[in-house]
Amino acid sequence: MSSQTPRRAFVFTLLVLTSSSLALTTFAQTEPTNEAPPAATTTTHGVCGGPAIGGKCHSVPRALRLKLISIPAILLASMAGVCLPLVSRSVPALRPDGNLFVVVKAFASGVILGTGYMHVLPDSFDDLTSPCLPRRPWAEFPFTAFVAMLAAVFTLMVDSLMLSFHTRGNKGKCSAAVAHHGHDIPPLQQGPHCHGHGHLVDMSSEPARLEGAVDKVEDDDVEAGRTQLLRNRVIVQVLEMGIVVHSVVIGLGMGASQNVCTIRPLVAALCFHQLFEGMGLGGCILQAEYGARARSVLVFFFSTTTPFGIALGLALTRVYSDSSPTALIVVGLLNAASAGLLHYMALVDLLAADFMGPKLQGSVRLQLVSFLAVLLGAGGMSVMAKWA
Repeated sequence: MSSQTPRRAFVFTLLVLTSSSLALTTFAQTEPTNEAPPAATTTTHGVCGGPAIGGKCHSVPRALRLKLISIPAILLASMAGVCLPLVSRSVPALRPDGNLFVVVKAFASGVILGTGYMHVLPDSFDDLTSPCLPRRPWAEFPFTAFVAMLAAVFTLMVDSLMLSFHTRGNKGKCSAAVAHHGHDIPPLQQGPHCHGHGHLVDMSSEPARLEGAVDKVEDDDVEAGRTQLLRNRVIVQVLEMGIVVHSVVIGLGMGASQNVCTIRPLVAALCFHQLFEGMGLGGCILQAEYGARARSVLVFFFSTTTPFGIALGLALTRVYSDSSPTALIVVGLLNAASAGLLHYMALVDLLAADFMGPKLQGSVRLQLVSFLAVLLGAGGMSVMAKWA
């Protein structure tokens, strides 16, 4: 399974990137609809047409220079954030079983939570309620909340089904192992290879009974460890999918923009965002115990998606219009789905799993410090929402 998981993550993420690129290329060439919204397209503020050309914030050369600077800056911030937890094993204070690692992961989880609620979700509301869209049906139904809800439920379904398939597969292998050994070994010599197999041990022998009980406990621990490992890997793959979709969308918008007043603070905000969001993802990758190859693939896709989106926006600057109806619908729906996914992952798979786990439940002080870290992470991203 360990050899198939990296390939599955690679192919899945590649499909997301490819589909996003194809969708964006399609709606980039879409002409504005004939159903022009009332008065919005003709206003001097450019509600549907973007910022007015020739304004003090509109400068193609300065915007290009900022975007070229942002690509390596965001790339380095992303790599630093996602790689920091992966090298933490060499630093005793940052090991996964240490208190500092738990606090840092709680802070990064707060960043992911703040990203979903304060950045992705409001952007989706703005896109799908834009005056550039026809009032029916977009102004008559809360599509953003509906899609976000469906994305959260879908994430829960994927999480549950993958764990169920893994559990059933292990039971089948265990039963096959019992049947195989049953033909070759006398009953009194068989050991407790799987759950419920301890009854084959000679119960008249006290040492054998004790040995069987110990082996059964060890088997239970191994099975629980395997289930938790699979869950950690599912978390990594689903979380990276949501981050990749959001990163491509926000990078595309930044790359296509010519507004210097918007791009300048956005570069700093995205560096902060990618640094701490990468720390949260890196902590999950570390707990998933991937090999070097799988880690490299996950780090590569997380680090390059936002620069890729910016480069794609630069390439589509002349044809892409972020106010065209098709663009608003596609980007709005993608953001809504990403928001629902990030909300579920941050609250259920990251925060709830840690706060309800034995480490934090065993220390009230560590719980309070972790709560404070979550609030600081979410608060920091909330402040960043002023500029990004």
